[in-house]
Amino acid sequence: MFEQQNLIEIANRTMPFGKYAGRRLIDLPEPYLVWFGQQGFPDGKLGVLLHLTLEIKINGLEKLINPLKK
Repeated sequence: MFEQQNLIEIANRTMPFGKYAGRRLIDLPEPYLVWFGQQGFPDGKLGVLLHLTLEIKINGLEKLINPLKK
């Protein structure tokens, strides 16, 4: 589940739509990610990355992602 490429994408990919458009996935607020979890994550790669980002935040692992930012 924690594939290296996914972690790099979480650190550098930006949210493509919504209130937090343009913000890196790892920088999205946890309550926003929880809301997505309740509503249903988007299909495809973005949904996988958002779900993984939520798991990282819930477990307090954001500091592991920060060095991967470009």
